[in-house]
Amino acid sequence: MKKIYLFFFIFIVYSEFQAQNSPCADADSNLIYAYSNVKDAYESNNVQHLKYYSDKSLKSFEEAKVNLKKCGCETAFELAINAKELMTKVEAASTFEDGRFFVKRAKEITQNCITEINKCTLQINKKEEKMATVQDKGGDELKSLQLEKDKLEQQRLALKLKEEEIIKKLDAQKSKELQLQKEALIKDHITVLNLNITTCNKVLKTYGSATELAIYNKNDSALLSENVETIKAYYLNITKDINSQYTEKLNLCKVN
Repeated sequence: MKKIYLFFFIFIVYSEFQAQNSPCADADSNLIYAYSNVKDAYESNNVQHLKYYSDKSLKSFEEAKVNLKKCGCETAFELAINAKELMTKVEAASTFEDGRFFVKRAKEITQNCITEINKCTLQINKKEEKMATVQDKGGDELKSLQLEKDKLEQQRLALKLKEEEIIKKLDAQKSKELQLQKEALIKDHITVLNLNITTCNKVLKTYGSATELAIYNKNDSALLSENVETIKAYYLNITKDINSQYTEKLNLCKVN
């Protein structure tokens, strides 16, 4: 008889627990999927992929809003709204850089949103630990099982928070590596550019030109905010312009 009572007691409590936590778990899944698409958009290198992944994230944000409202996590709910609004602006962005600006902000907000939903879930689990104890042996066994379940859930949340921390560090490392790559790219292009100018000036001098091309010494640190393709295109245009000036000066030279 006690075994039958214990079975029904466990079933009832477990059903109530699932009803309360299901929206939070669903919201967590929605946000993780949304973050995955936002991250793909942030790492894209063209406007088509940027807008494609941005659009994919919108459905997950909308589903997350519904589940967050049921879950009762207001902070995460507000962050999800802010992130979705930013991703909505990507489609109308006129340039890749403008769209990526919105994606970058949404990416940071989504990370914070995931952290908040995990905090809410952890608080719900703590409340469950305070549920009323039963007097008989069956109730004691159920409480023990519930506490063990809560302990495992807290460990899972701790691992998830650790994972988020690692993701942030990896993103920061990638950003740093990309910045160093851009610095080296700019330095190499300036070196090649001035080598070309020096060669052109030697030719002009050989043929008696009274003028020469100016050495390139402009501070191009502002280019570090651009992507690699834009930086290459920038120096290609300068090279074309210098070669055009060189050709004009060379055409003025005469052999006596």
